Amino acid sequence: MAAALDHVVVNVLRGMDEAAALFAGLGFQLTPLGRHSLGSINHLMMTSGGYLELVGVPAEGRQRQEVLDSPFGLNGLVMKSADANETFARLAAAGLEPAPPVAFSRPVEIDGEAREARFRTVKVPDALFPAGRVYFCEHLTPELVWRPEWLSHPNGFVRLDRIEVASLAPERDAASYAAAAGAPPARTAAGWRVELSDFVIDVVPGDRPRFATLDLAFDGLDGIAARARATAGAVWSEPASGDGATLALPSLELVLACRSAR
Repeated sequence: MAAALDHVVVNVLRGMDEAAALFAGLGFQLTPLGRHSLGSINHLMMTSGGYLELVGVPAEGRQRQEVLDSPFGLNGLVMKSADANETFARLAAAGLEPAPPVAFSRPVEIDGEAREARFRTVKVPDALFPAGRVYFCEHLTPELVWRPEWLSHPNGFVRLDRIEVASLAPERDAASYAAAAGAPPARTAAGWRVELSDFVIDVVPGDRPRFATLDLAFDGLDGIAARARATAGAVWSEPASGDGATLALPSLELVLACRSAR
C-alpha cells in the first residue's frame, strides 16, 4: 500500500514568534510551543490526518543543526511509519540509502500533567530529493499529538491535500518520490504525479528544485478569506473562475492553495 502523509514542515529558523503570530492571525489553532530533545522548537496545526508543522530553533541553548542547514520556508515532506526499523529496511531495499532511525522526544502538558511525546524518524539523502527534506516519522505516543482540543480551527482548516514540487528533472524526481512512497508515478499533462493514500505529490518542471505550493482544504473559504484580508503580511487572491484561492505569505516564502472541502 502507498504510504500516508504524516506532516508537512515549514522551516522558520529563528523567526518562530513571528510565524506563529501570523498563522494564529489567519485563524489556525496552534499547539503550545514544543521543544524537541534534538534542539528544535515547533508549533503544529493539526487535522485528523496529516498536519502542518512550523519548525525552528530557539534563541538560546542547543540548536538543531539539521534545521539550521535546511532551506527556509516550505521544506519538509514527512510520511507515516508504523515501525521505523521496517521503514528503514524497505527504503534500503529500494536503493534510497536511508539513514538509521533517530529517536527524540518533546515534553507535552496534557490536562495539567507533564507527559513526553516520543518519535522515531528515518531520513533519506537530500541529494535524492533536492526540493526539500523527505523522511518518515513513527509516532510512539500518537495520543499526545492527535488531541481533540487541537483539531478544530477557527478558519475551518480540515486537511492537507497536495504538494507541488518544482524540479529540474521531473521524471527522475518523481521516480524517487514513488520509491519512497511505495506508489507508482503517473504521467500528467503538467508533469508526474505520485499518489499517497491520502495526499498527492505533483512533480512539475521548474527553474530550481523546491516545494512550490501546498494545497489546504477548508470547511468553506469565507473564514480564511476574511482573516487573510485582515492580516498584514498575507496576500489573498481569487481567480475569476472562482475555483479556490491562493494565500501568499511572503515573509515565509510560502504559497498556499486554498480549496473548499465541501
